[in-house]
Amino acid sequence: MHSSTSRRSFIAGSLLAAVHPLAAFASESWPSRPVRFIVPFPPGGPVDTTARVFSQKLSEIWKTPTVIDNRAGAGGVVGATAAAKEAPDGYGLFVGAIHHSVNPALMGKLPYDIEKDFAPISFAAMFPVFIVAHPSVPANTIQELIALAKKGTPLAYGSSGNGGGTHLAGELFNMEAGTKLQHIPYKGSAPAMNDLLGGQVQLMFSDAPTALQHIKSGRIKVLGVASRQRSAMLPNVPTGVESGLPGYEAYSWAALFAPAKTPQAVLDKINADFNTAMKDPAVRQRLLDAGAEADPGSQEQMRQRLRSELDKWAKVIKTAGITPG
Repeated sequence: MHSSTSRRSFIAGSLLAAVHPLAAFASESWPSRPVRFIVPFPPGGPVDTTARVFSQKLSEIWKTPTVIDNRAGAGGVVGATAAAKEAPDGYGLFVGAIHHSVNPALMGKLPYDIEKDFAPISFAAMFPVFIVAHPSVPANTIQELIALAKKGTPLAYGSSGNGGGTHLAGELFNMEAGTKLQHIPYKGSAPAMNDLLGGQVQLMFSDAPTALQHIKSGRIKVLGVASRQRSAMLPNVPTGVESGLPGYEAYSWAALFAPAKTPQAVLDKINADFNTAMKDPAVRQRLLDAGAEADPGSQEQMRQRLRSELDKWAKVIKTAGITPG
């Protein structure tokens, strides 16, 4: 009788482990040790800052340390390649960015596949892209900018480099508005912004962390925001959609991934706790202060948005003939 009962218990436990992969961790509950977040960019940038904000809150929720592991290089490729090789146990996660929806079309074959080698957890934050101009530009709205460009006024915009998010936002604008704004690539957003402040270029499609302080100081003027909804940072600034460009939507983003084959129960727990963390008012305010808007959601929403981003930027890259810089 005792032997039969034990056998039934063993079978029931095996079935539970099959249905609920988390049970396979047997003597431990996830997480039982520090969780690492691989950030494929240097410390101090928007994606890194976002990761540090939410990882600190998750550490409180999980009651275990979290570690930021910066693996910068090759536009996010170095970090993504390393993250794809992590054990699928939830202890090595990946903080991806807009670069990872651009790189497949821009660079061709990569050492990883952002859809096949990773499991989506949630979008983390959105960095609004503001259309900004030097004060000397005789346009104060998107409509006025389009009219100015179509009159033949020479207008150049600076970007962080060929194929970067600020370049793509400008080329998508050209496609939607029917303009031919000239692109001037720089080695990063900071030098591009310096030349905009100095009047060497007239425009920038700048992410919020780079532009916000200069907009607020009045050194540059903002004509619009490229996201589909107005930004909480500058709620009086109209969107491209409101300004007559229904297909214009561009923003930078950060998102949380796990290696493919991570148990679904672990993914579910991380997603639930991550959404809890990102709804905390203090977390949302810290992100806003850093030029980011909290943007959590479900795993399926992230999967669909990632596919949409991949398709959109592949079309822009092909149409504009963009090559890596």
